[in-house]
Amino acid sequence: MSKIVKKLISRDISQRLNGVQDAIVANVIGMTGDENFAIRKALREQGIRLMVVKRTLAAMATDGTSLRPAFDNQAGSLAVIWGCEDFVALVRNVTKMVDSGAFPKLEIKGGVMDGEAMSADQVKKVAKWPSRQEQISMLVGQILSPGSTLSGQLVGPARKIAGQVKKMVEDREEAEGS
Repeated sequence: MSKIVKKLISRDISQRLNGVQDAIVANVIGMTGDENFAIRKALREQGIRLMVVKRTLAAMATDGTSLRPAFDNQAGSLAVIWGCEDFVALVRNVTKMVDSGAFPKLEIKGGVMDGEAMSADQVKKVAKWPSRQEQISMLVGQILSPGSTLSGQLVGPARKIAGQVKKMVEDREEAEGS
């Protein structure tokens, strides 16, 4: 392949991955056409994109970006998988596909998160982390917890006093009515 063609392909890869911060690198080599179509369709339905690239061209295209470390210590053609609302959701979805056995040739090789290269085992551990939505809900719960406790402490005695005043009013009405 000539240098001009490599530069054109590298520029195209760079444009496709523009703005991508986190990604998974996987092996999809050996899949049949039907399996390839099925996996791409399943990923597309979840808002995930997959692009098969030659490692050296991808490394050239991502040079100077946070994705570059993903291609170190890799060889041959790789599938770059990115998308979803956050990296944890992406890893969960791809890990489910790998574990389902529907695509036996799909294998996670590694990834990159926040500019740090990750091994396949590290990527699989990320699948157990809480997603962005879960982290937000936990944070909101922790923020609201002291407020609800304080509210309960303020309302509790007032409720008790209100009950006692109501009882006194009822007793007086009863005494006046007799």
